[in-house]
Amino acid sequence: MGGEVPARQGNAHANIVPYQVFAVADGHIIVAVGNDRQFARLCELLGLAALGQDARFATNAGRVRHRDALIPVLQQAFRARDRHACLASLEAAGIPCGPVNDLAEVFADPQVRARGMVVDAPHPHAGALPLVGSPIKLSVTPVQPPSAPPLLGEHTDEVLREAGYGDDEIAVLRARGAI
Repeated sequence: MGGEVPARQGNAHANIVPYQVFAVADGHIIVAVGNDRQFARLCELLGLAALGQDARFATNAGRVRHRDALIPVLQQAFRARDRHACLASLEAAGIPCGPVNDLAEVFADPQVRARGMVVDAPHPHAGALPLVGSPIKLSVTPVQPPSAPPLLGEHTDEVLREAGYGDDEIAVLRARGAI
């Protein structure tokens, strides 16, 4: 809005602090503190009530200006907490947050399963191959499930024909061992 391109902040927000990923004792979480009241509640929750009253951090503008002083203090407090308990207390306090999941956690998530985000595609050598399903769910024109990856060379002839090669040219390429 001010016409300035914000500096890169990694996974943090350039204009809202704290709004980023934090390491906890057993993983990582994302915390998105969107206003000053949420920040005060976050500080109380982390046992840092005095930090919430510090004039440098009382407003988002101040937190943005003093990010380098604030984030390490918050990170230290988060690092001592268990991910699930921390998320539960943040949610109960009305502070937007969520887990940062690894792939095993993503695909075990009940919502991911319920939305059909894991589909099995038949593969001639691997059997049922689990693939990521489409997040788009249409009732009238459902998205077709993905097919398994092709075998080596499975579509070579079709690709070459599409590129303008004739059957005789493809046969010559095959005879020379080029395909």
